[in-house]
Amino acid sequence: MSEAIAFLPPRPGVLSRRAEILADLKELVPPGRLVAEETALVPFETDGFIAYRRRPLAVVLPETTAQVAAVMKYCHRYGIPVVPRGAGTSLSGGAIPQEDAVVLGLSAMTRIIEVDYANRCATVQAGVTNLSISEAVGADGYFYAPDPSSQLACTIGGNIAMNSGGAHCLKYGVTTNNLLGVKMVLVDGTIIDLGGKHLDADGLDLLGLVCGSEGQLGIVTEATVRLLAKPEGARPVLFGFDSAEAAGSCVADVIGAGIIPVAIEFMDKPAIEICEAFAKAGYPLDVEALLIVEVEGSEAEMDAMLAAIVEIAKRHGVKTVRESQSATEAALIWKGRKSAFGATGRIADYICMDGTVPLSQLAYVLRKTSEIIDRYGLRVANVFHAGDGNMHPLILYNINDPEDAAKAEAAGMEILKLCVDAGGCLTGEHGVGIEKRDLMLHQFTQVDLDQQMAVRSAFDADWILNPSKVFPLGGRA
Repeated sequence: MSEAIAFLPPRPGVLSRRAEILADLKELVPPGRLVAEETALVPFETDGFIAYRRRPLAVVLPETTAQVAAVMKYCHRYGIPVVPRGAGTSLSGGAIPQEDAVVLGLSAMTRIIEVDYANRCATVQAGVTNLSISEAVGADGYFYAPDPSSQLACTIGGNIAMNSGGAHCLKYGVTTNNLLGVKMVLVDGTIIDLGGKHLDADGLDLLGLVCGSEGQLGIVTEATVRLLAKPEGARPVLFGFDSAEAAGSCVADVIGAGIIPVAIEFMDKPAIEICEAFAKAGYPLDVEALLIVEVEGSEAEMDAMLAAIVEIAKRHGVKTVRESQSATEAALIWKGRKSAFGATGRIADYICMDGTVPLSQLAYVLRKTSEIIDRYGLRVANVFHAGDGNMHPLILYNINDPEDAAKAEAAGMEILKLCVDAGGCLTGEHGVGIEKRDLMLHQFTQVDLDQQMAVRSAFDADWILNPSKVFPLGGRA
């Protein structure tokens, strides 16, 4: 395991009291909801950011908000760190624990509490998967818009923690744009409600503060999310280009022309080949870059929007334009894109970066990314949400080769700095976690970070919630 990223040392007295802590926790959750055996703790050592791992003190899997509150009250009283965990799909190390931490897993909280079509919203427990909301309301003509690639597995609690997005965030926004309210347990076990079924909550907008706070302000146990009516129709189209720069420039011009498709996704040649080998989606293999552009609405609306997009693509030398001809073909096109991370994992270990850049800088950042990767002697597959400039270069390496792993991490850090220097930011939807923690001063001044840490301290004065994440170690307001 790489030691490039440090963790805080164990808190004095916690590890020595493990037997006592386990006995106390066992009384706070139902039978079978405490995980304490060493082998059973192994799956909780890491998340989707597999380069790092730590075995936690214990794992609790509560079923209700009251049980979460009881665990938080106990851990707060004795100064025991708590790491909230959803499905463990975080790609920034957001759910990686420490040896003295209790992992508070929300995977048993899977109830859809209420579907309210009159107010076009649903209230769900935090362990409900992203996709299951749309599945629950789809027959009635509704859906939940945010759709991360991991939506089959990732949970709403984790989506809120990282403010997750997805392919369709270009039109519909990310989690914060589709979140109406939460029930949250504070560090001392206090239960609060923020927002509700209405669009504009009373008082300070603490809901906006919580979404994207990476589990450092409290534990979200329930969420009320917006439901949208399904569009009349949707049509994904493949656009193939002879260069990544041409594809990137096309995206900038489409958005610059005031055209907002529901999604614009980018793949370079390595990503195209990886995804096509897995999904057999019919992606063209004779191009260097591919855009998946989806439009929606009536047939006339879709035809008009696509005609305008095709004209812009022609100005950038588009080589292939292929419209989906059936629902089956459309599903295959999206299966390939949604499977990109998993399909890449079949052929190599990888680190998935998450920088965001202005659309006008897409072509430049793609070119410089290629130069960085070449300099380190590595390979990269670029697949990302091009419409909002959220880049996801997958840096391929051998996790069992320490030198290769170090190169991959160093290249990734350079790419993230490149994104910031190009006018963007360190993260679009994966969060900071431990991955980008030590780069925070590249984007923010110390004054900026002091203000952020002051807010964190107002919710958690002793910093026991998700320690070692987001802020450089040693930083305290």
